[in-house]
Amino acid sequence: MQNKLMIKLTIGSEAIFFICLMVAYLYFWKSGNFQTAAAGHLDIKKTGVFTFLLLSSSFSFSKAENNYKHGHERNMKGWLLITIFLGLIFLAGQAHEYYNLLNENLAMSKSEFGSSFYTLTGFHGLHVLIGLILLSILFVLTEKGYFKNRSSSVITTIGIYWHFVDVVWIFVFTLIYVLPYIV
Repeated sequence: MQNKLMIKLTIGSEAIFFICLMVAYLYFWKSGNFQTAAAGHLDIKKTGVFTFLLLSSSFSFSKAENNYKHGHERNMKGWLLITIFLGLIFLAGQAHEYYNLLNENLAMSKSEFGSSFYTLTGFHGLHVLIGLILLSILFVLTEKGYFKNRSSSVITTIGIYWHFVDVVWIFVFTLIYVLPYIV
């Protein structure tokens, strides 16, 4: 019970942090030429695919959690692996995008857009990485039999964090990738 409260408090502070980053992005977006920079450098279709995969990882984690509650440990491990795999694909997509943008000379120090873009997406990527570490630890502990009694709230706690990371990405994706095309 305490770990659920602690993760909710952590997520509350992290939500405020991301809101501040998004407000800063909007502030710079309003004062700069972000629409042209975003449309000229960002691939909304490719990132949309990676977004779909990341959001699908929330579904796969829910399946893992449901299997845990019903005592289907083997299925739970399978769904955890799928969740980890989808998260890794998302991070690989982000790394590939960064590589391409740096080759296009869009660096953090080159413009307000670059600075805002890398800060917001980079911190989100860091949170995905932290989530993947937590999921990997959860998988190893499941392999070792730590969750056979089905009374642990650790799985739900990690799930709260993972779903938070996905929800944040919905806002980040909308702000950075979709907004330039609709405004």
